[in-house]
Amino acid sequence: MKLHRPSFDRLAQNYRALEFVAFGRDLERARFRHLERLRHCRRILVLGEGDGRCLARLVRIAPEAHIHCLDISAGMLARAAARLAGTPAADRVTFEQADILADGPLPTGFDAVTTFFFLDCFTAEQAAGIVARVQAALRPESLWLFTDFALPARGFARLRARAWLATLYAFFRWQTGLPARELPPSEHLIEQAGFVLEAAEELQNGLLRSVVFQRKA
Repeated sequence: MKLHRPSFDRLAQNYRALEFVAFGRDLERARFRHLERLRHCRRILVLGEGDGRCLARLVRIAPEAHIHCLDISAGMLARAAARLAGTPAADRVTFEQADILADGPLPTGFDAVTTFFFLDCFTAEQAAGIVARVQAALRPESLWLFTDFALPARGFARLRARAWLATLYAFFRWQTGLPARELPPSEHLIEQAGFVLEAAEELQNGLLRSVVFQRKA
C-alpha cells in the first residue's frame, strides 16, 4: 500500500505571510534565538527547514559548516535554495527532498541538528522513531536545537495555547494532510535519547519554546 505523504508545497509561497499574520515575528525569533551556539560546528543537519529564512542566517553564523538540509516539500526546498543562489554559501549546503519516515537512512557524523517547528508535524510514535534516527546521525557531545509549540502547565496561557493548537492542527490537516492532531512529547523524547537541556526560552506566554540540548559525553 502506498503511504500518503503530507505536502507543504501549496503553502510554500505564502508561508512567511501566514506566520506573520498569526504570530508576528515571534516564530522567527524563536528559530533564531540559539543559532549562535552553532558558530563553530562543521557539519549540521537541518530537518524541515521550510522556506530558508533560518538557513540564510545559519550559513552566515557558521561560516565553516557544511549543512545538509532535508525537507519533504520540493516547494519549500526550492525557496530555501533560491535564498542562497549565487552566494558562496550555496556550495556548503546540500538540499535533499525526502520523507524522514519512509526514505533511506540519514547521513551520519553531524555536530548538530536543528528541528524547528518540525516534530510537531508527527504523532508521538512517529516522533519517537525520528528522534532515534537523528540520535544515530549525531556525533558525541553534539547539539540539538529544538524550537516548537508547547502547552503551558496551567492558567489562561494553557487555555489560549489549547485554542491555538487546535486551530493550527485543523488548518494544517486541511492544507497539507498532516496526520498529527496534538503535540508529541518531543522534549521528553530528546532527553530520553541522552540529551541534556542546556538553555530554554519561551515566547507567546509559553506557546513557543526554543531549547538547546547537548548530548551527554
